[in-house]
Amino acid sequence: MILPGSGSQALAAELAAELGEELAPVEFERFPDGEVMARIGDVSPERAVVVASTATSDAHLELLQLQDAAREAGADEIVTVLPYMGYARQDKVFNPGEPVSSRAVARAISANTDRVITVNPHEEAVCEFFDPAAEAVDAAAVLAEPLPETLTEPLFLAPDDGAIELAETVCAAYGEGETDYFEKKRLSGSEVEISPSDANVTGRDVVVVDDIIATGSTMSESIAVLNDRDAARVFVTCVHPLLAQNAVTKLARAGVETVIGTDTLERPVSEVSVAKVVAAQL
Repeated sequence: MILPGSGSQALAAELAAELGEELAPVEFERFPDGEVMARIGDVSPERAVVVASTATSDAHLELLQLQDAAREAGADEIVTVLPYMGYARQDKVFNPGEPVSSRAVARAISANTDRVITVNPHEEAVCEFFDPAAEAVDAAAVLAEPLPETLTEPLFLAPDDGAIELAETVCAAYGEGETDYFEKKRLSGSEVEISPSDANVTGRDVVVVDDIIATGSTMSESIAVLNDRDAARVFVTCVHPLLAQNAVTKLARAGVETVIGTDTLERPVSEVSVAKVVAAQL
C-alpha cells in the first residue's frame, strides 16, 4: 500500500499505478495552534510504502506521522521513499556550533522504518546517516524524455566538474550530443566569472543539467553567459525543481527556453515522473 505525503500525491499515485498497489486514503489537517496532522483511513497493509518529499519542516512531521500511523495499522514492513530529502546539503559542520542537520533528520526518519530510498541526494554520503543506510537512486536519465527530438548539435552542461556525471547520464539517455561543465573563477569577494570549460556553444542547443535548482541565481548567471556566447536555445533541467522565492522569474529573465523538472517536488515544471525508477527498487 502506498501512503502519500501532502507534497508527493501525484508521484505516489504514479507509483501505485506502476506497482499495481493500492493508494491509501490519507487526510491532512492543521490545528489552530499550527500543529499538523496526517492520518490514514481504515487500512491494514502488510507493507506500507510512505512517499514523502521533505521540502519543509511540516513535511518532515507529516512523514514521521505517516510512518507511525502505518505501524499502528499493523504494517509488517515500512519502506520510506524520500523523493527529495530536505536538509541534505547540511551534511557536515561548516561553522562552529552548527548541527549536522541531515544526520539529525536521518536519525528521526530511521526510527520507525525498515528501509529508506531517496532520489539523487545532493550529497550521497548522507545515505550513511540512516540506519540501515539509505539507498540512493539516480533518476537523471528521465530528464531527457521531454526534450525536443531534434536538438541542434546538443551540448549537455553540468554546473561544475563534480556534476558532470549528471550531464553524461542525460546525454546518454537522449542518444546524442557532447558534455561539458561550467568553470567558476572568483574575481573578487563578490564577483564570480562563469564559463563553459571547453566546448563552443555558438549556434548550438544547450541543455544545462543540475540535481537541484533552489534560488536560480547561479543558473540564471550561467544562462546569461550562454546567451552572450550566442547559444541557439537553452534548456534547463533538474531532478529537484525546488524553485524557491523568485527563481522562475530569474530564469525567465535570463532567457531560458524551457525548465524541465521531475515530480520529486511537484511544481508547474514537473514534466516527467521518477515513478518507474523508484518502482524498480521496490
